[in-house]
Amino acid sequence: MSMSASELARRLARNAEAVCRHYLSNGHREGRYWFVGDVANTPGRSLFVRMTGPESGKGAAGKWTDGATSQHGDLLDLIGLNRGLNRFGDVLAEARSFLSLPRDSAEPTFRHRRSPAMQGSAEAARRLFGMAQPIAGTIAETYLRRRGITTFHDTGALRFHPRCYYRPHDEAPTEIWPAMIAAVTDLDGTITGAHRTWLDPTGCAKAPIVTPRRAMGYLLGHGVRFGVTNDVLAAGEGVETMLSLRSVLPILPMVACLSANHLAALVLPSSARRLYIVRDNDKAGRHATSRLRERITLAGIDVRILWPVINDFNADLRRFGAEAMRARLRVQLAPEDAARFASNEPGNGASALPG
Repeated sequence: MSMSASELARRLARNAEAVCRHYLSNGHREGRYWFVGDVANTPGRSLFVRMTGPESGKGAAGKWTDGATSQHGDLLDLIGLNRGLNRFGDVLAEARSFLSLPRDSAEPTFRHRRSPAMQGSAEAARRLFGMAQPIAGTIAETYLRRRGITTFHDTGALRFHPRCYYRPHDEAPTEIWPAMIAAVTDLDGTITGAHRTWLDPTGCAKAPIVTPRRAMGYLLGHGVRFGVTNDVLAAGEGVETMLSLRSVLPILPMVACLSANHLAALVLPSSARRLYIVRDNDKAGRHATSRLRERITLAGIDVRILWPVINDFNADLRRFGAEAMRARLRVQLAPEDAARFASNEPGNGASALPG
């Protein structure tokens, strides 16, 4: 006998905390609620799920609301959005799998009704990120490792989409390429945009297309975040630049602003007392650094510059290696930050970078 969607929703609600720990693992429980950034499992507190309550009606267990987007629903809705499932039958199948129930051949295959998101909007960015998967073991991880990046903790802002649409211009036919998807978030952890890096299917390089990197959504003041900012933060332009720096200073919180103009407009949390601006060695990078330093210094925050030897820190990492890069960065950090974030001593035989 086919189990109804309402009965599946009730079973999920009875196991609400287990559902949240599985699908919203970047969140946490506080009292009767589970808090997380959004349905895509971004860290934050915008979305809350009720852990306890009656089976139906006001205050029912399993009901959730995202205060930033006004989205709400039951745990079936949440699973569908989290996994990017448009077919309601697929949502039911996913719920059955989670509850270890057999798949029912009579499950309906009508589409889960959602209004289309405006192309390039923040909502479209959230849906794209929700449809992607963690980067571990994917072409995206292969691509980053080939660029010398080996540190992947606190990279929940990065995901992989195996078939991401690409169109060179409005009149051109749509192409499909694998892509690394980076979530752009505000200070509350709400996804406001996404950045796509289309990749060659081998993972050896970016896709051979005219513009292999594109952003969507609302980016100004926000960025792709790695780690949780308390008092010290490093900010730069590219995702790969910041991941290269994080491979050397793995516990320093960082944000990639995606362009020089967006770097200059970065909004800092009220807890920040020192900002390290990660400068690219080009005219745009130097200009953005100057603008951001002037604005942040006026706000009473200590500003210091981290500068690479070559064009950017990914170029430095690939040419000189992590140990030599760390040795050079230690002298650019404040003494207390050098002890805090760059305590690993370079190994024997590490070649020095030029000053």
